[in-house]
Amino acid sequence: MSTATSTYKIQRAYELSAEFGIDSLKLQERPAAELKPNEVRVKVMYASLNYRDLLVIKGLYSKRLPFPLIPLSDGAGEVVEVGELVSRVQVGDRVAGTFAQKWVGGSNCKEYADTALGGAVSGMLADYVVLHENGLVHIPAHLSYAQAATLPCAAVTAWNGLISSGGLKPGETVLTLGTGGVSLFALQFAKMNGARVIITSSSDEKLQRAKEMGADEIINYKRQEDWSKAAIEMTAGVGVDHVVELGGAGTLEQSARAVKIGGHISLIGVLAAGSGFNPMPILMKNIRMQGIYVGSRNMFEEMNKAISLHKLAPVIDKEFAFADVKEALKYMESGAHFGKIVIRVN
Repeated sequence: MSTATSTYKIQRAYELSAEFGIDSLKLQERPAAELKPNEVRVKVMYASLNYRDLLVIKGLYSKRLPFPLIPLSDGAGEVVEVGELVSRVQVGDRVAGTFAQKWVGGSNCKEYADTALGGAVSGMLADYVVLHENGLVHIPAHLSYAQAATLPCAAVTAWNGLISSGGLKPGETVLTLGTGGVSLFALQFAKMNGARVIITSSSDEKLQRAKEMGADEIINYKRQEDWSKAAIEMTAGVGVDHVVELGGAGTLEQSARAVKIGGHISLIGVLAAGSGFNPMPILMKNIRMQGIYVGSRNMFEEMNKAISLHKLAPVIDKEFAFADVKEALKYMESGAHFGKIVIRVN
């Protein structure tokens, strides 16, 4: 049954209303949406940033996104109101939104992709949001709202790439690129599943922090530009079982060299410039390369069970206030972060 009160008459949200750009984000007040029978109102406690959010806001993700648009795919908060037919959650529950609101299980498709928060539809950079009950998951009890807000995109992507689609087995070797959110979740999930991890970065300080988190081998790709050769040497000439590929065109050729015959590449990021990739190693080495576009609600819930069992703690680099969203985005743009950047909303 709906518990609507005057408390939820106004929604405060950051919007892109006419043009792209960090400085085009405006904090707006507008009447809050009325709940449909299967909808839920969530008081957003924390949101978190992904590189995708930066691309969306700067107009580099797609020029055809709908205005006005509330950005950000990731957030966690408390259920404060439910529609009369809602059965999956109740008032007071601690929840996070799923990245693609209609993707519950099975393979992704256009219908599901068209419900991606903070892109195809408005997202989580608001004090209250209204979501369908099927687009919510309960968050692990041991996590704070700030920690839980980091899960929907980066964590689910890493889980899908290594576990759901990758089929990671104990004793295998994972090479993950960089020290952003997806890469550090990949490190944590790989170690949780008994795998060996090699991680790259251009920063010795970040590599040392990754080592303290459990990374078995580290590569500074500024000093070892042929980092695929280093990875092969670290595996006695065999190559790694899995690559969490976050660079894209600029790193894919080396990832294909680093992976073993019959190995797996999770193609996730578009961070490094480059072109002219030769697909021959994919053919000759029988490499399984799969694009990973986050994951389903079922994957999210499976991941949360593992996170709860192992008491995994997401790595948060820095917290910003709701008033300082633009500063948070510019900090992400600088590339100085190690792990996730979160925004305290309520």
